[in-house]
Amino acid sequence: MTEHVPSATQDDGSAPPNPLGRLLESQLVRFVAVGVVNSAFGFGLFALLQLTLGHVVHYLVILTVAQVVSILEAYVLQRWLVFRVRGRWWRELVRFSSVYAVSFAINLVVLPLLVEVVHLPVLLSQAMVMVGTALGSFVAHRTFTFRRPAVSTGAPAAPAPGTDS
Repeated sequence: MTEHVPSATQDDGSAPPNPLGRLLESQLVRFVAVGVVNSAFGFGLFALLQLTLGHVVHYLVILTVAQVVSILEAYVLQRWLVFRVRGRWWRELVRFSSVYAVSFAINLVVLPLLVEVVHLPVLLSQAMVMVGTALGSFVAHRTFTFRRPAVSTGAPAAPAPGTDS
């Protein structure tokens, strides 16, 4: 069974009294905050591998290794902190990975174009690609990966706790 983790409300159901607590009730704000952490982790791993192994390993191989590790790290944080869901973890991991497979395919095309054709540095090019795919991944995760089925009462499903809808 799948269930949403309760949002950070007080016992009486009211919103947290502090401005940061209220701000973190927004799923989009949490996504951006976790995305900053994910991006820093993923880019940091890519940069570390590129700077240490880039002279012997092609940057696309380094990208692949960094991408796999980063997807697993991102999944845990998105699931736990952003979408606040439980259950169906295996199915959601497959969906999550498929969203990032699309992002990865875009990355595999755009990164070499920026490096080989436009002649931009590898790290700058990767940073640009990461920024370009972030919004699309939020929409895909919200509507595909972590989407919950509508309530069977015939009425539209209420948004998940902490969402902006």
